[in-house]
Amino acid sequence: MSDYFLAVDGGSQSTKVSVIDEVGVVHATAQVALKPYELGPHGRAVHPGDDLWDTLVLAARRAVADFAGNVDDIVAVGLCGIRFCRALMDADGRLTEPVLSWMDARVSQPLRAIAPEVALVASAGGHLSVRLTGERRDSAASYQGMWPIDPVTRAWSTDPAQTDRTGMPVDLLPELVDPGGLLGRVTPEASQQTGIPCGLPVYATANDKAVEALGSGLLASGSVLLSLGTYIASMTVGESLAADDDRYWVNAAAVPGRYLYESGGIRRGMWTVSWLRQLVSAAVPDLVDPQAVQRWLEEAARDVPPGCGGLLTVPDWLAPGHAPHRRGAILGLDGSHGAPHLYRSILEGIVITMRGHTEAMETALGLPAQGLVVSGGGARSDLLTQIAADVYDRPVERAAVADAAGLGAAVCAAVGHGTYPDFETAVRAMTRPGQVFEPDGASRRRYDEVVAVYQDLTEFTDPLFHRMAPLSS
Repeated sequence: MSDYFLAVDGGSQSTKVSVIDEVGVVHATAQVALKPYELGPHGRAVHPGDDLWDTLVLAARRAVADFAGNVDDIVAVGLCGIRFCRALMDADGRLTEPVLSWMDARVSQPLRAIAPEVALVASAGGHLSVRLTGERRDSAASYQGMWPIDPVTRAWSTDPAQTDRTGMPVDLLPELVDPGGLLGRVTPEASQQTGIPCGLPVYATANDKAVEALGSGLLASGSVLLSLGTYIASMTVGESLAADDDRYWVNAAAVPGRYLYESGGIRRGMWTVSWLRQLVSAAVPDLVDPQAVQRWLEEAARDVPPGCGGLLTVPDWLAPGHAPHRRGAILGLDGSHGAPHLYRSILEGIVITMRGHTEAMETALGLPAQGLVVSGGGARSDLLTQIAADVYDRPVERAAVADAAGLGAAVCAAVGHGTYPDFETAVRAMTRPGQVFEPDGASRRRYDEVVAVYQDLTEFTDPLFHRMAPLSS
């Protein structure tokens, strides 16, 4: 009899819950979209109400209901939340204010003036852990940025300067466990709401990008993953806390004691495609279903040649941290361009931007250019994956499971539960190779010309954005 795991993948645009067996086969899955962020002045971006929990409740109930097997065969839960979020909770584990999104400017600032009712400060995953188990525990691999975490020991720092830097007293922070460690067990109240069996053990994973890398099979140094989600980045794994370098940054991997090296990225990557779909839906009444819009754009854009007839996209719909003045731009429009040109140009802008970030990271780490694995929602697009192969001029493998983060969460649960003795064994058993896209010679040569034009594009657009800044205030 197989062990089955309930994998919770909290993403920036939706919450996904899947039932996955011990060899990585998905037997049921449900996805519930998050509500739009509540945006405000000074970089405010919050999840309305308790949306992260509410969507987990709905997705879990649907996944459990759709599972054709015996629910008693589900032996454990793997819990993955969105990184860089900040949740403030009272003594009962309820939010004292909406969860701050990773896009909220305040998550990179110290926490000041803590309200008396705040009893716990945690990540998004920590908040969900409390709601599921009632325990004040969270994954040690979920904390990067403005948290008093020691990156070597993965423990809260005892240095008073770190408490002062972050504004977070250690007594307000959760107990930390490594990926695969026990967070607690599903409470009767959480079971009644979610449909998850009461008493089921809940195991820690890591930050969502690290869990995605694990589910994509990244265990050894050298392989590179291009994560095509709301936030797009290239990643690889290693054994050491590498030297500081502005071409990549380091955070905890989903395997205890290892690290995830991450390139620069695009902060509203595949969100930009969602934005275009919404525009097309509004303009074409017959195409109201998002999936129908996506299929139409994908098919029509295949006939658009590389370079999109001179259309260029700067995909910074949310400015990168090192260039807060920057904005998104679509340049070169004329009367010959339609929605398929815009769609393909956005995809090209994303891939060409990420090629630069990936190569910079590989150079800094001394990695030779190798094959590339793609995962995330964007990897479902054959067109985008083929553009990546042509632009990078290397084979691109699409992760075999669409929700690699969900699979990574199941891997952590399998190790925690003891189904497998270690992460290496679990990954070998639960992941498998995906479809490979080879570079097309003619398209690759054309993209050499397109990439050369993109090379210094922001040197021309940045001065314009600087001049435009007063208009946007």
